[in-house]
Amino acid sequence: MKVALVTGGNKGIGFDVARQLAQNGLFVYIGSRSLERGLLAAEKLNALGLDNVEALQLDVTNPESVKAARAVVGEKTAVLDVLINNAGVSGGFQQSALVTTIDQFKAVYETNVFGVISVTQAFIDLLKESPAPRIVNVSTSMASLTLAADLDNGSYPTRFVAYQSSKAALNMYTINLAYELRDTPFKVNAVCPGYTQTDFTNHQGTSTVDEAGQRIVTYALIGQDGPTGKFFSEEYVPEPATCPW
Repeated sequence: MKVALVTGGNKGIGFDVARQLAQNGLFVYIGSRSLERGLLAAEKLNALGLDNVEALQLDVTNPESVKAARAVVGEKTAVLDVLINNAGVSGGFQQSALVTTIDQFKAVYETNVFGVISVTQAFIDLLKESPAPRIVNVSTSMASLTLAADLDNGSYPTRFVAYQSSKAALNMYTINLAYELRDTPFKVNAVCPGYTQTDFTNHQGTSTVDEAGQRIVTYALIGQDGPTGKFFSEEYVPEPATCPW
């Protein structure tokens, strides 16, 4: 049985990704900052007949928590096949290049960038033991420099400087990670789940969590002929395709 880890898997998109991976026959570790919430998420999946899940206390911003989570998983399996770096924060809905403080930037980057790097580096040894390792970093089309640079773009009116720049940094990390792993079986991609109806968006959006989860799971389960080092979004193109960075 393949094994997956989903950070921030106790609710929203992460929870649905965990559900879909479990339904596809993977054993899924539900990474959750709060173990209690992780256990509740696991119970919900158990109620759906999915017993191939386990809650894992994992605060991506806490190095000791990441280290402990790696130890727990390592005691139970020598192989990790899929890593979904889903945990993320928005930083609030008032962000300006002129007034957003350094502390606000740091808080967003701690989760969206440094947390991803920390978890990826902690679990990379287990991923290397997989014959077909997959890493999906959950990003956003809002991080596209091409789209944001069109200052008259009426379909791009909302700007959150800390959040957008953190995800742009995540995209660059994704590319470099894919580059360093280019001669291996790894497939490393960034995926925009879409404007999804979750707590993160105050339950507004054009996509359901099921649709968002499917977009991420698609790249978690791609074959060896699949892409790597790419960014995928369905928000600004009619079909799944590479969106401008």
